[in-house]
Amino acid sequence: MAQRLAQATSPYLLQHADNPVDWWPWSQEAFDEARRRDVPVLLSIGYAACHWCHVMAHESFEDPEIAEVMNENFVSIKVDREERPDVDAVYIEATQAMTGQAGWPMTCFLTPAGEPFHCGTYYPARPLHGMPSFRQLLDAVAQAWRERGDEVRRTATNVAEQLAAQGSALPESPVDDETLATAVSQLHSEFDAEAGGFGDSPKFPPSMVVEFLLRHHERAGDEGTGRTALGMAEDVCESMARGGIYDQLAGGFARYSVDAKWVVPHFEKMLYDNALLLRAYAHLARRHGAGSLAERVTRETARFLLREMHTPEGGFAASLDADTDGVEGLTYVWKPEELRQVLGAEDGAWAAELLMVTTEGTFEHGASTLQLRHDPDDWQRWRRVRDLLHEARSHRPQPPRDDKVVTAWNGMAIVALVETATALDEPEWLRAAERAATLIADVHLRDGRLYRNSRAGAAGHAAGVLEDYGCLAEGLLSLHQATAEPEWLERACRLLDTAFDLFADADNPGAFHDTASDAEALVRRPSDPTDNSSPSGAAALTSAAVTASALADEDRAPRYRREAEQALGRAGLLAQRAPRFAGHWLAAAEALGHGPLQVAVAGEAGGDRAALISAARRRAPGGAVALAGEPEASGVPLLAGRSSVDGAPAAYVCRGFVCDRPVTSVYELVATLGD
Repeated sequence: MAQRLAQATSPYLLQHADNPVDWWPWSQEAFDEARRRDVPVLLSIGYAACHWCHVMAHESFEDPEIAEVMNENFVSIKVDREERPDVDAVYIEATQAMTGQAGWPMTCFLTPAGEPFHCGTYYPARPLHGMPSFRQLLDAVAQAWRERGDEVRRTATNVAEQLAAQGSALPESPVDDETLATAVSQLHSEFDAEAGGFGDSPKFPPSMVVEFLLRHHERAGDEGTGRTALGMAEDVCESMARGGIYDQLAGGFARYSVDAKWVVPHFEKMLYDNALLLRAYAHLARRHGAGSLAERVTRETARFLLREMHTPEGGFAASLDADTDGVEGLTYVWKPEELRQVLGAEDGAWAAELLMVTTEGTFEHGASTLQLRHDPDDWQRWRRVRDLLHEARSHRPQPPRDDKVVTAWNGMAIVALVETATALDEPEWLRAAERAATLIADVHLRDGRLYRNSRAGAAGHAAGVLEDYGCLAEGLLSLHQATAEPEWLERACRLLDTAFDLFADADNPGAFHDTASDAEALVRRPSDPTDNSSPSGAAALTSAAVTASALADEDRAPRYRREAEQALGRAGLLAQRAPRFAGHWLAAAEALGHGPLQVAVAGEAGGDRAALISAARRRAPGGAVALAGEPEASGVPLLAGRSSVDGAPAAYVCRGFVCDRPVTSVYELVATLGD
């Protein structure tokens, strides 16, 4: 059996390297082999932290009899959706079109030309609730290919043509003030006022929507939609932080809640969720101040990232698994007697009441997730109890970690850590962001082009997609603001220039494809502008362009602003009709609506300059840029032409193309920014 997956940089593919299935990685060679043998391709797409991916692997892919059927009748390809989001995007669209739903594991049957003719998700080892077994499906598809091959090929060609026809860009529709207000109203109509969040179960953390709502309040104020926006943001953040979706012992958020009240999570922890949520909570913490729930969650989540997601090379790992030893949530759930064993009778009973651990349980088999629905009556006691429980939990079996380093997700983590470090004065978090950026620049970037991921310091083979360029550029721009180092700005601008050249839709100005113009040709070139669990590539690029337009020199800045305005000129309809899937677009529009606001503090390093930039970062709205450095610092356009005033550090505040007079005191700066 050829072990073609053994050299993969994806832990998900490595999990399948020893299967009896003769897996191929995604490659032209695999499709050539299917054509040579005249058999269909069986495409299986999943990811390392996926619970049902593990279930199907154990039930079917590790079964020698099923593997024999697969090997005899198909060329089987295994894809990590996180490593190849372009492949995943094409075939999840096909699965959605054919079945009305989609998810992972995803199972697609293709012609040797890559055209899909039958798609689905999880298939059980035995027939279940009217669903055929995987073995039955394999036999039926193989028989159809042998006996009705021409018909199957025609069907596949029709499917591919229909998918290609759906690839039109969003119509021109600007995101103006009316659109932003309409989006808030639409979100309010979908808001769960009782439990926080939007819609019913399952509930996903609306991190990008929260960031938009906070920015909208900062611009609209305490009346009308501004007040509504702040209320929704605060409610959902508190509900999530107090629920089972948040790890009350170690910090960090699970992927989503299976119920509407944030009680029972799907236990996988994804880097992108935690990075985006860290940024949103840091924004809220700036507003609520020291000692607030938002500040505590911000600190705990940042420490979680550095403790459990940091890789030896300096990047951040993709995820922690939903399962431990094949059991979902095994590491995290508790029974009352387990609390008593660790804490003793008195503290065990106190903790059970505080954390809502009951004899009936809130999860499976009488176990409970941990919730902290109200503050403890004794914080010192809580910290001692929490530390004891966390220590005891560390001796349980732990979920596996997918330690590949994904470019886009590390870009999000860099932004979050920089904003958190500067908001809460934690320089070690800033240094962690710099180390991650250095790793990506050294390993993922070759000849000006990004690669999607690396593992153990070795880059993978998959080319970067649009979100990689946009998210990393935004991360590097945040580092430039925090450090005033010219190299981060220059690298970010080069990424933006490359992205605009390679990913733009030539027929629709302001629209973008998710793959480069010279990328591997798939049955359709993916182009999805909607924000889902992470920003769409187009929204990420637009957000970075807004920021760059306020930081870059006069040769580049006008292009970035023009590109951002043009892209936002296509997002209006999406923002109005489905604002839950346009959070990053809306946040970028709010930043542009602020100017974007620029604060440049020029002066010699020292306490006065530090006080000014600290005040700017606390008071400036989300999406603003704020930077401090030596007057006329080389390679820092925001400081060009800006000097100290009468020997004292001075803060220059500009909104768009209009600047206020420089100020030298924190009091004046706060007044200029608006208290």
